[in-house]
Amino acid sequence: MRGSIQKRGKGSWRLLFDLPRDHTGKRRQKSVTVRGTKKKAEAEFSRILAEVESGGFVDPGNVTVAEYLEKWLTHAASKTSAKTIERYRDICEQHLIPALGSQQLQKLQSVHIQEHYSQALQGGRLDGQGGLSARTVLHHHRILRQALKQAVKWRLLSFNPTDVVEPPRPEYKEVFALDEEQTAKLLNAAEEKTLYIPILLAVTTGLRRGEILALRWRDVDINQSVLSVMQSLEQTKDGIRFKAPKTQRSRRSVTLPAVTVEALRAHKVAQAELRMQLGVGRDENALVCPGLNFQPRSPAAFTREFTRFASQLEMPRITFHGLRHTHASQLLRAGVHPKVAQERL
Repeated sequence: MRGSIQKRGKGSWRLLFDLPRDHTGKRRQKSVTVRGTKKKAEAEFSRILAEVESGGFVDPGNVTVAEYLEKWLTHAASKTSAKTIERYRDICEQHLIPALGSQQLQKLQSVHIQEHYSQALQGGRLDGQGGLSARTVLHHHRILRQALKQAVKWRLLSFNPTDVVEPPRPEYKEVFALDEEQTAKLLNAAEEKTLYIPILLAVTTGLRRGEILALRWRDVDINQSVLSVMQSLEQTKDGIRFKAPKTQRSRRSVTLPAVTVEALRAHKVAQAELRMQLGVGRDENALVCPGLNFQPRSPAAFTREFTRFASQLEMPRITFHGLRHTHASQLLRAGVHPKVAQERL
């Protein structure tokens, strides 16, 4: 073992060890202070030496916040969806790194983070037209806190400075949901459009947009009036892809009301006839709500289409995600137990 453990005081130990020589062949050494028992110091010493041998040791004193966030994003990408990592990277590269990136990670203090939040609220918009919303800055806080929590696990920090920062509190906005009369009006207006089946599924099952656009006929049992949520469709800068549902509990079976069963039965027949006319033929993996040429529908384009359609109706503004809340609200009004409604969603 290259190095030594030296006692500095009661419960304090100095770990001195060699690093790989620099490009000139000059010897380099590093010291780290560990607090606790000698056994804890020895264990930490062994861990550090193993990292040095494998080339995985990172000198905390030389790492900037920008370098660390890049390292963390690479780590997070292995266990987070592509769309989520895309949002993380945008916030890191456009806001966190410009504001905090030049700071050494170990010298990052809560006051630096608090100042960033204040400045972002005042003038953080990229177009220079004022500040960011409290909700957006709260996203900054959550991402930074998650990143620095990992830094503590990697022993690059002794504590997480975001723990004592006060993030902004966004004003609570209740998501608008349609009542039964408004829902009927929406469905009647969409009846002859390709939006009809997605809207009907949203208001009668509570499925998410990505779950509806990824739904395949093999996952729909019309005779048993049930569908299974097996995957979701997401769109990133790299394109469209199928992925596992949002959480493990999102992989679920959902019963279908009679109106949805009948609509799906008619829709399946019409889709099969169209495929025959176009000479496409049957496909066991066919989507229930495909786009042109029966390919997956772009989630972003679908949202724009729905927004344009809904804005033309004389009714309160509703987002497609709001249809999921519409379903939940109508279940509760019908006397369905909240726990049952939660599990269905």
